[in-house]
Amino acid sequence: MTALALLDYGSVAIFALTGALVASRAQLDIVGFAFLAALTGVGGGTLRDLLLDRDPIFWIANPTYILIACTAAVLIFFTAHLVESRYRWLLWLDAFALAVAVPAGAGLALELGHSTTVVVLMGMATGCLGGLMRDVVVGEVPLVLKQGELYVTAAFVGALVAAILTQHMADGLLSLGLAALATLALRAGSMVFGWRIPVYRSRPPRQ
Repeated sequence: MTALALLDYGSVAIFALTGALVASRAQLDIVGFAFLAALTGVGGGTLRDLLLDRDPIFWIANPTYILIACTAAVLIFFTAHLVESRYRWLLWLDAFALAVAVPAGAGLALELGHSTTVVVLMGMATGCLGGLMRDVVVGEVPLVLKQGELYVTAAFVGALVAAILTQHMADGLLSLGLAALATLALRAGSMVFGWRIPVYRSRPPRQ
């Protein structure tokens, strides 16, 4: 099994857990859990593969990814009530999923020989779009759009690190690992220490 496949497995599993946690907060039935877990788990990777014209899409080529997502849904369905703060668990699992998914998307684009711009965009798409779908479906404000938080920014930096380091390091796996650490460090710093970037603030028109 390749390193990229392992990253895909990891991102699907962790993102699926977040989807199931959101389903528990929305009090869905077990089929709803499975749907939301699968949507979150494979959503970003699906759009990545469609944009890269990859045929077949990764989970169609290997349905094990869907089984992993459904297993995560069942696990959360029967254990979510044991967790004191499901939202806190959601935030941290989502952060780890982002850190795994970004290098997975960037690494695939690199493997296919795409430019740095495409590599960065595919890393961001893989990391951000599954969670975006999850939150939109249940009517919550998407984590990727929370004001001032380092989410898309963390994905951007992580994907950029992957693109740059892979060009200058012989060990591609190490470069992807460092990209994952950069992504997680920024996202965790935003949650723990309140790291922010400036947001747009409208000004009254001049007279």
